[in-house]
Amino acid sequence: MQNEIVAQVYPWQQSVWETLTGRFPKLGHGLLFYGKKGCGKEAFAQYFLAWILCSNRHVHNAPCGECGSCLWLKSDTHPNYVYISNDEDNKKQNAKIKIEKIRDLLPFVQQTVDGWRVIVIEPAEALNTASANALLKTLEEPGERVVIILLADHYLKLPATIRSRLQHFALDRISSIQADGYLTEHLPDLDQNQKQLLMNLSNQMPLQAIQLAEMEWLQKRQEFLTDWHKLVTQKNMPMAIATKWNKALPFSDFAQMFEYLLSDLICVKLNQQVKNSDLDLSGLAEHYTLKFLFTIYADLQQSKRFIEQNVQSNLVLDQLCIKLMNI
Repeated sequence: MQNEIVAQVYPWQQSVWETLTGRFPKLGHGLLFYGKKGCGKEAFAQYFLAWILCSNRHVHNAPCGECGSCLWLKSDTHPNYVYISNDEDNKKQNAKIKIEKIRDLLPFVQQTVDGWRVIVIEPAEALNTASANALLKTLEEPGERVVIILLADHYLKLPATIRSRLQHFALDRISSIQADGYLTEHLPDLDQNQKQLLMNLSNQMPLQAIQLAEMEWLQKRQEFLTDWHKLVTQKNMPMAIATKWNKALPFSDFAQMFEYLLSDLICVKLNQQVKNSDLDLSGLAEHYTLKFLFTIYADLQQSKRFIEQNVQSNLVLDQLCIKLMNI
């Protein structure tokens, strides 16, 4: 798993932790940890697998951090732990976990070794039909003392055959009191309105909210809205505005900001609650039909794919700004 993740159990995951450690080893060998992005499921999984593999786990009901197993994990050389993801192949959106990676698990699962073995598959949604079928065989006939953990944002995207063989644990059940307490602890200088804005933009996930608080685009939303309003009312200077924003933000940051604003414009048209609660979008919304906004949304998703294919971001932004003029 990614080295930058700090293994831990967050306050909203405490009851799941107690359930898992209380039932172990009578858990079954297939576990599904799921929850929205930013709920901390990766850190939880890292902590739980460290606990399973730790030689001294029963002393404090926590990984000791000092035994041979814990030191192996820290140095990313544990012989009884395998992490499978799609990111070694490529960084593209929707990249799949190939069947070879699952087939390569067979010797690991079938060998007889001392102690427990753990496999983590993340994101589980990246399993394609072939790799999911291969995993099915492993889930049906695992070796002794093997725990297979799947991590998913959207567990319903997993094949039903896989889901039915796993025990499911939701790691994103966060009460508003827990979320507010966590944000207050980590972002003490924010007022209640600022915290609410961050929670809106982060799908009510406090870890995501803390990441968003550091994003440069958060402070630039009003400035971009002003430029957007100029585009659609004055019908000129699309290239100048595109050039400005191409310099102001990396494309991935710009796309994130724009997607939030565009989604809120759609919400205004549908009389639904907006996430950017500190901005007034009603004036801008009057210039567009719902159908046109959905077209822009589809164009934005296409633009992300173009950028992955090394199309220059200034060309993408030029096209976007011309379209936003709604001539």
